[in-house]
Amino acid sequence: MKDQPKQPVCVVIGVGPGNGAAFARRFGLAGYQLALLARQTDYTNALAKEINGSRAYACDVTDAASVERVFSAIHHEMGDIHTVIFNAGSGIWKSVEEITPEEFEQSWRVNALGSLLVSKQVIPHMKAAKCGNIVFIGATASRRGGAKTAAFAPAKAAQRSLAESMARHLGPSGIHVGTIIVDGVVDTPSTRKMLPDKPDNYFIQPDDVADIVYGLTQQKPSAWSSEIEVRPFAEVW
Repeated sequence: MKDQPKQPVCVVIGVGPGNGAAFARRFGLAGYQLALLARQTDYTNALAKEINGSRAYACDVTDAASVERVFSAIHHEMGDIHTVIFNAGSGIWKSVEEITPEEFEQSWRVNALGSLLVSKQVIPHMKAAKCGNIVFIGATASRRGGAKTAAFAPAKAAQRSLAESMARHLGPSGIHVGTIIVDGVVDTPSTRKMLPDKPDNYFIQPDDVADIVYGLTQQKPSAWSSEIEVRPFAEVW
């Protein structure tokens, strides 16, 4: 009897009760194996029990050794990676006078350096397979700097520029690189607590973002999207 082919592997980085969990459930529903990455595994261990074929891994995306160790384990335990969703993000809301150099650097390390370290772990296998998806969850801050985004905006801008460079370089090798620009407040228990007076249509629904991400990974190479904006109609833009 022949061995059954393994299901494709999707790695979700930055898994919490909002978008990260929604991405995992959506790709799990589509039949993917899921590697759920976060700095702490309390939440991801519980989520992995809900989704068949899921494993939780502790990973610090700012640490090259941690990233290399975790992705080596994923390759060994689950197989080659077909899709990566980089949802890790560090939001520090301070002005240029308030921000410290350490906070500025930390935001850059999570959003920009982390994106690079993760990508370099999966590109060789994707190039060999001549297919794969790398999706970054970005923000409108990547396009403009607000008064309180002195650290977050430059970090997200660096991530967006990296994604553009990667898309141009890796597209001919069959690797689809895209960014989802999330413009608005994601609906989570913590944001509802912070904004108790806002109506439902003020918030972005994680399941709806997950559908967009999944659709991006299913596009045909002749009509790939490299960037998609998502926002509720109540958002001012």
